[in-house]
Amino acid sequence: MPITIKELPELERPYEKLEWYGETALSDAELLAIIIKTGTKQETSVQLAQKILKLNNTQLEGMNFLRNISIEELMKIKGIGKVKAIQLKAVGELASRMTRPINIKKIIIRQPQDLANIMMEQLRFQREEIIKVVLLNTKNEILSIKDIAKGGTNFAQISIKDVLEEPLKMKVPKIILVHNHPSGDSTPSTQDINFTNQLYEATVLIGIQLLDHIVIGNQNYTSIFSTIVSETKEENRKEKRKEE
Repeated sequence: MPITIKELPELERPYEKLEWYGETALSDAELLAIIIKTGTKQETSVQLAQKILKLNNTQLEGMNFLRNISIEELMKIKGIGKVKAIQLKAVGELASRMTRPINIKKIIIRQPQDLANIMMEQLRFQREEIIKVVLLNTKNEILSIKDIAKGGTNFAQISIKDVLEEPLKMKVPKIILVHNHPSGDSTPSTQDINFTNQLYEATVLIGIQLLDHIVIGNQNYTSIFSTIVSETKEENRKEKRKEE
């Protein structure tokens, strides 16, 4: 017969352990066990939690895979019904929301990293590509962040019109485009760079300033404007060498 949680020494039980030693003393499995509460006749809640952790077949560290795993995938584990699966998904979303700024409005964007810090936790674990436009005032303060497209991995699915519709409607002076790479690598594709150039040309014509296009990876980001500037400088250096 497997040992039950009640048969464990008191200070080895997840609830009691957290009460006495604090939440940082618990393993990932013990923390999950508190969420799922009960096990089965064959396994304790901790053993069930260990099975959940084995579902992580991604490159994501720790329990971050729970943000993307589906309810159906969780329910494949015997002892994890719909209610427990929903509870686990809710915890994952709470964790995401706790890392976001309480109020993004009036935050000033002075450099690409400022915006990357705001968007990183929201975008870096996504399985699909999400494209957003950040609307700013003349002081570079965020007015709002609007979703442009979601789904798939083909950036060509959006148009210039899709990006500029909301900025034109709200008559904002400045925008920044942001999207994620589900692969975790923020290196801009040729498609990303070409679209940025096209968007820049369109914004010049209508009097809106495109400040940047930022690509979010997993704990990394790339400013396409910085990339373009670096490439241009390198091309200029090569041209000068040829002339010499």
